Amino acid sequence: MSTSLRLLVISLTLSVLVCGVSMADDVGTGKCFKGPTGLQLYSLRDLQKAEGVPAMLNKAKSFGFKYVEVAGLGDLSPAEFKKELDRRGLVPIGSHFPYGRLRDDIEGVAKDAKALGLKYVGCAWIPHKAPFDEKQCRETAAVFNRAGAALAKHGIKFFYHNHGYEFVPYGDGTLFDLLMAETDPKTVFYQLDVLWCVFPAQDPVKLLEKYPNRWLLMHLKDLKKGVPTGSLSGSTALTNDVALGTGQVNWTTLLPAAQKAGVKYYFIEDESPTVLKQIPQSLRFLESVAW
Repeated sequence: MSTSLRLLVISLTLSVLVCGVSMADDVGTGKCFKGPTGLQLYSLRDLQKAEGVPAMLNKAKSFGFKYVEVAGLGDLSPAEFKKELDRRGLVPIGSHFPYGRLRDDIEGVAKDAKALGLKYVGCAWIPHKAPFDEKQCRETAAVFNRAGAALAKHGIKFFYHNHGYEFVPYGDGTLFDLLMAETDPKTVFYQLDVLWCVFPAQDPVKLLEKYPNRWLLMHLKDLKKGVPTGSLSGSTALTNDVALGTGQVNWTTLLPAAQKAGVKYYFIEDESPTVLKQIPQSLRFLESVAW
């Protein structure tokens, strides 16, 4: 056996020993990162606006995705939207609903979620008067607890998606820590948006380790190198959303931590103006990343 071939065999053996054997060929997964990887359909919002829901779903399918996170139904009913997904073999996992509906119309939310075939129902934004404060945080926790308990009766899990403003200092931590402490761990879960954790200078690995079993979902997003962090809000983060593996996030540390913490599904959410180019790049990165 030649030296080069011997080295190749050793390299492949070490990869298997470290990461295990990949038995699935799902898009966005590899020997180390197991996924499952889906697409947050908000990534294709411009295509939906220009060409409609069918074009958006066709594009998601063309990338190789099986799992999607719903973000708006266009002019379709939940049942009609579900039929469009079914025609393409796309599986809806979750969707965000407005805070007001979660507070005032939770049974209506449950009805729509069932029509869509969702496992998870979430909230991505808390209407608030900046800066987010303790009073608003505690009021939110009460709404989330009621929503989580109500949805659990329908067999649906509730989650909250961080957006940066929750990381206001509070006590020995932040208001995000207070929100975690004040919500029921049996019925209120969380979705970690990586960019909206890194941008306000938080460590996503530490959050995953601090609250194991509270994380259901993750939004995979990377922040452009050189962009200053430490801000609790700002649209500049979205204009600096880059392909996975090309930004500031240390994915070789974060992804194994997420798998260990029990994250169930990972969704690429790309809000950049070059989304159609970046999504394939992000998928190839996830398929090749190793630790």
